[in-house]
Amino acid sequence: MSIHTAQDPASPAAPAVTDGRAGSDFARLARTITESGLMRRRPGYYLLRISLVTALCAAGWTAFVLVGNSWWTLGVAAFLAVVFGQVALVAHDVGHRQVFRLRRASARTGRIAGNLVIGMGYGWWQDKHTRHHANPNNEELDPDVLPDVLVWNEDQARAARGLPRLLGGRQAYLFFPLLALEGFSLHVAGVRALADRSLKQRWTEGTLLIAHFALYLTALLLVLPPGKALAFLAVHQCLFGIYLGSIFAPNHKGMPMFSGDDLPDFLRRQVLTSRNVRGGWFTDIALGGLNYQIEHHLFPSMPTPQLRKAQPVVRRYCQELGLGYTETGLIGSYRQALGSLHRAGAPLRAAADRG
Repeated sequence: MSIHTAQDPASPAAPAVTDGRAGSDFARLARTITESGLMRRRPGYYLLRISLVTALCAAGWTAFVLVGNSWWTLGVAAFLAVVFGQVALVAHDVGHRQVFRLRRASARTGRIAGNLVIGMGYGWWQDKHTRHHANPNNEELDPDVLPDVLVWNEDQARAARGLPRLLGGRQAYLFFPLLALEGFSLHVAGVRALADRSLKQRWTEGTLLIAHFALYLTALLLVLPPGKALAFLAVHQCLFGIYLGSIFAPNHKGMPMFSGDDLPDFLRRQVLTSRNVRGGWFTDIALGGLNYQIEHHLFPSMPTPQLRKAQPVVRRYCQELGLGYTETGLIGSYRQALGSLHRAGAPLRAAADRG
């Protein structure tokens, strides 16, 4: 096993895993959390949240029709970008079975929210996200840190070819502009996944995705002339991508990365690779509870409103074990993530300087 901690000098190094004890550390924490009632479902909370997000979505599209052929429609596009981000967060919670006990109800709701409402392939996302949760920041097993566009450590930079090699040296400066393409990337990935015969409910997913694109483009072209429709699409999708990427960027970027199969136990693997973001109610809403990333990774099915309550329990337990527990402010989290990206691209900048 190798651990890369160069991305963030402030990130804690992994303490030694004690044989015979490490495997039970998480079990003791899980027992405490369960006995505290923090794993109980919150149907009232999710009924209210889903109702509010549905109402905001309906209000956004109603405003789109009422504003009509005007450049003010770009303001509606910005509003709907935030709403789409909130729908994605609901789909995230549904995918983790925080909302419904039954898998079928979770999958049905997830496909409606993901495929139909925002045009994101729910089955593709769930497979990818499950692999991320199992091995966060593992450069061989976590799909979120594969060098497909960006490089996440210096080893990846040295081996980079194609687009990662081209962008890697300046990737910290390009990060947020690239996020503007994330919405389009999600649409493309969802469509491409339909070619995978192992995708569950492939025809249902495809039908819902086609319905989304058809309804979305029809609405734009019925209400707006082509130029304004294109501007609306660009503003809406680019801001959606930036918002969604900004939700996930503070969580793991700049934290230690692992490689190989000899990994630390579950507790340490999740805590050491995750970063919490401090903040009040606004941060909780804007980031959908994912600002409690450590608690979420330890207990993925814990309902969002319980994460804040679980935080002091988890933090105190980590302190008792001498296990580094990282949290910072929102701006600080972006600073660490961008600093990590800049350091990861150092070999490519050095190679460019050598000519």
